[in-house]
Amino acid sequence: MLVLGIESSCDETGVALVDTSGEGIPKLLSHALHSQIDMHQAYGGVVPELASRDHIRRVLPLTHEVMRRAQLSLADVDVVAYTRGPGLAGALLVGAGVAVSLAAALGRPAMGVHHLEGHLLSPFLSADPPEFPFVALLVSGGHTQLMRVERVGAYELLGESIDDAAGEAFDKSAKLMGLPYPGGPHLSKLAEQGDDKAFKLPRPLLHSGNLDFSFAGLKTAVLTQAKKLGDALESRKADLAASTQAAIVEVLVKKSLGAMRQTGLKRLVVAGGVGANARLRRELSDACRQRGIRVHYPELDLCTDNGAMIALAAGMRLQTGVEPLSAAATYNFEVRPRWPLSELQAVPA
Repeated sequence: MLVLGIESSCDETGVALVDTSGEGIPKLLSHALHSQIDMHQAYGGVVPELASRDHIRRVLPLTHEVMRRAQLSLADVDVVAYTRGPGLAGALLVGAGVAVSLAAALGRPAMGVHHLEGHLLSPFLSADPPEFPFVALLVSGGHTQLMRVERVGAYELLGESIDDAAGEAFDKSAKLMGLPYPGGPHLSKLAEQGDDKAFKLPRPLLHSGNLDFSFAGLKTAVLTQAKKLGDALESRKADLAASTQAAIVEVLVKKSLGAMRQTGLKRLVVAGGVGANARLRRELSDACRQRGIRVHYPELDLCTDNGAMIALAAGMRLQTGVEPLSAAATYNFEVRPRWPLSELQAVPA
């Protein structure tokens, strides 16, 4: 079975094709991605209306490119999957509308996919795929969560951010330092040149006794420190970036290890955009190695939003017996801009 996946939840348009006909994990046949970073840079952040309009321009050319690379035609597609939520409402509607229309034209079923489930399962496309069960650290955009994952569709929330997520802490702190959009990658790159002990920044909820996160206080501390530095900020920016990154990474590592102790599991999966952070990968891998824990990451090009993770999530759900919308249905659809991962109905064991 060939599954075409379309992702359009925010500022990246992604399309991919996976094959579920073999044994085991669906095989990624091809994928294509367009990032809107250059367009949004002038505004210092994502402009929802511009994002939606750009998805409209990009999704069909990317779809044709994916089919060309796979040397297949749209007529070969068996299921069309799309991101149903969470995300920007207008952006989600573009991907959903195109996907359902395409499915109707082909007489094929359409399937809505949870964006975070896509991230959570994306490491299965890596050279070192995990095995169930495992603990997942989801660090994607506005989400930071620790989940116990028994199987596809069976997720238990262990802890989550009660205010700003890790990705927001990176981006907002970078903006306070005057770094360009998107701030997180710029902050991480600048941090390589700085002293991570130059500034004593808080590690919120580090010793809370639970697995929840809070990064709003760290952002406020960065703002306070930037104001104190005044004109000297420019010369100390690398040190402030390094200290900020060190604080975020320490919290993520300690909370992840806490989740491993609490569950007794020995396999950890890291997924989402922050999962590409080099310091996080290094420190988490070292800490897990010392404790006999296997840690798995997505490939770097699959850390950001992409169509491959949507096609994969749909394919893995289909393999477990979740039926998509039937081809004879009316192809009505709705998107869910706010959609907790915990609301996904588990599939039968």
